[in-house]
Amino acid sequence: MKLVMAIIKPFKLEDVRQALTPLGIQGLTASEVKGYGRQKGQTEIYRGAEYNVSFLPKVKIEVAVSDDLAARVVEAIQTSAHTGKIGDGKIFVFDLVNAMRIRTGETNDEAL
Repeated sequence: MKLVMAIIKPFKLEDVRQALTPLGIQGLTASEVKGYGRQKGQTEIYRGAEYNVSFLPKVKIEVAVSDDLAARVVEAIQTSAHTGKIGDGKIFVFDLVNAMRIRTGETNDEAL
């Protein structure tokens, strides 16, 4: 099993969800987060004063999938979250050691 985590632009969340649904993804977790990378924040003007915003709003998506589905999930996220501009985000894939559905006690792939 794999845990696919992606940091994307907030307005791309629905596009990513729509790209994952045909793959059979039945659920994902999305969290509003803040961060920076090569973008290094941005300069904004508020009431005539210029100031730097170091942490930009992003969305973190986490999806637990079987090993054979992981590559297709990564490709779907990359394709649907891509704008071609700086700050599109990153995708990370982790090995998932164990999973359990609390309600039924199912474990691992059956729990996904």
